Amino acid sequence: MKNIAIFASGGGSNARKIIEYFKGSTEVCVALIISNKRDAGVLGIAADHGVWTHIIDRRGFYESEALLEVLQGKEIRFIVLAGFLWLVPSYLIRAFPGRIVNIHPALLPKYGGKGMYGRHVHEAVKAAGEQETGITIHYVNEHYDEGDVIFQATCPVEASDNPENIARKVLKLEHRHFPEVIGRLLAQG
Repeated sequence: MKNIAIFASGGGSNARKIIEYFKGSTEVCVALIISNKRDAGVLGIAADHGVWTHIIDRRGFYESEALLEVLQGKEIRFIVLAGFLWLVPSYLIRAFPGRIVNIHPALLPKYGGKGMYGRHVHEAVKAAGEQETGITIHYVNEHYDEGDVIFQATCPVEASDNPENIARKVLKLEHRHFPEVIGRLLAQG
């Protein structure tokens, strides 16, 4: 069994899709949800699906490697960032080389980097007059949104679209593709 941990800071709609995608699998299990917010919606999703949770704080995340013990205790083999807003520290990247992935709501390298998440991305896409946007699934390195690209999918941006419409289109792509791409990556190794 390949156990995965999902790191999330928000509502958890991508985490829900990933949990549902692997429910009943004999090869992959979402074994742990890590969140940096005690009131994150993703924690309720985890509870609904019987997935263990762990809350982290900034100091412990960056100034200690105690999280590795939690991950090892659940035999985590792969980490998925699904709306997790903190930069991943180097000790985690070293412990999980090529086994941490993130999803970004734009076509990297455009509209990535610190502070470029959620509505900030969609507002920037609209302001730039882009005719296309989408999602990027990429490996995580020690810089925001700079890891090697694994997969991209696109959707059109119409002149009449506002950032909220763009966000809905992009979220549909995330829900459709993220679980499948994770499944393919896990099947490869």
